[in-house]
Amino acid sequence: MRRWIPQDVHSVLDYQGGAATALAGILSGDPVAKAAGLALGSSVIGVSLLTDYRMSLTKLIPIEAHEIADYAYGAAAILAPFVLGYAKRSRMATVVHVVMGLRSILVALVTDYRCQTGMHLGGELATDPEAIGG
Repeated sequence: MRRWIPQDVHSVLDYQGGAATALAGILSGDPVAKAAGLALGSSVIGVSLLTDYRMSLTKLIPIEAHEIADYAYGAAAILAPFVLGYAKRSRMATVVHVVMGLRSILVALVTDYRCQTGMHLGGELATDPEAIGG
């Protein structure tokens, strides 16, 4: 699969998606949807702030681990309303959480992930010669 979304665009989408997920939970009025939205949204923002890419505060998480986290967050956001039981009580939070989860997975599939410092899951490399799937 071709990776055509630049890393910086992906970064902005992560921050925006995390904020939308958290806000949907907060505005729902349902305590379970609120807790799920805050947990999901803050986890996305937290991982983004610590990932080895340009738009982070510090580079502690290798880009490959970030990609794995994108898929895990996406699945969790899709499943949370149904597993935690707020799907019928808070339709708005459910729709936002499911849409943000699907978006996270789809964006991750086509993002051109590149590390900034050479940090990788298996250790550091001198360079990051090619994008994943490039």
